[in-house]
Amino acid sequence: MQKPSTILIKDNIDTIAIGSFDGIHLGHMQLINRLGKNGALFVIDRDHANLTPGIKRNEYSKYPCMYYHFAKVKDLSGEEFIRLLKKEFVNLKKIIIGYDFQFGKERCCDAEDLAKLSNCEVEVVEEFKCDGVSVHSSTIRDLLLAGKIDEANRFLGREYSITGDVVSGQGLGRSELYPTINIRVRNYLLPRNGVYASRSKIGSKVYDSVSFIGVRESTDGNFSIETHILDEEVDVGENIEIFFVKYLRGNEKFKSLALLKEQISLDIKTAKEVLKVCSLYKHG
Repeated sequence: MQKPSTILIKDNIDTIAIGSFDGIHLGHMQLINRLGKNGALFVIDRDHANLTPGIKRNEYSKYPCMYYHFAKVKDLSGEEFIRLLKKEFVNLKKIIIGYDFQFGKERCCDAEDLAKLSNCEVEVVEEFKCDGVSVHSSTIRDLLLAGKIDEANRFLGREYSITGDVVSGQGLGRSELYPTINIRVRNYLLPRNGVYASRSKIGSKVYDSVSFIGVRESTDGNFSIETHILDEEVDVGENIEIFFVKYLRGNEKFKSLALLKEQISLDIKTAKEVLKVCSLYKHG
């Protein structure tokens, strides 16, 4: 498999996998694992691609990703779509697609048409199921919005994460409660509001943490995403990545900062217990 740092010019690409690849989940990996040395992803990008925005698809797939917006290809005929592929990848020999892939205007063409029109070898990857459930990006989105992080992570084959820029918070955490790192996130789907056992990556190091998403009901009433690093003082950089491990509880309003601090203490204790046994995934 190609390393992320490998630069592969289009003329060398002889195999592509086609799809949206939002999430780079276990279903996507069935296609990606069939790419060879000179493989790449032909990514049909949609505006709702928010499980792996930006270069995250390159990072998780470890293959070059060539992005083409859905609006630019949806009205192409089957023949026009193939001409685009041939123009972009002059040495194309093999195309890998999922079992439900269709192309051309109004999805008029299928795998048989793809082979006939392209003169390439076409490999169709069968439906992939995890725990008896077909794995799709839409399913993972629904699980995240429901706070079912455990299931979403199983389908992803990794812990769902978001990356954001560090911003100033209220200042109450360090003085009255527990110190937190506040971040501003763009383009990611945010999991259900609430408190999570998490891991936070700062620089090249990953720390156990407890994280919060939602409106600060007990203080200023503003929306925030913040994380508390467990048992360590850290130097915070300009950005941070938060990995969600388990949903602990929903957002609540407390009558006093003392009661809020008491609950956060319980959250920290629970998060430590969870993170002690949840060590399945590694973060590079």
